[in-house]
Amino acid sequence: MEQAVTDNRTMNRFELAVGNRTVYADYRRNGRTLVISYVEAPPSLRGTGAAGRLMEGVMEAARAEGLKILPLCSYAALWMRRNRQDDLLA
Repeated sequence: MEQAVTDNRTMNRFELAVGNRTVYADYRRNGRTLVISYVEAPPSLRGTGAAGRLMEGVMEAARAEGLKILPLCSYAALWMRRNRQDDLLA
């Protein structure tokens, strides 16, 4: 069963559990900016939309906290551009 996106602050990453697999986005906080350095989906979840659902949760979390996002990861940058999340770009 898929769960909500969670902020694992101990590991500095957002996570989305899908079955027994986890999609995650590594980040660091720089003041009011989330710097997303890497998004990873296990091979079995690639192409399923899991990483996109993770990114939706990251955007929701950033909005809720009043944060901007600096996507260093090419996937995160492309996802934000394709999904018109320009208001969150740092």
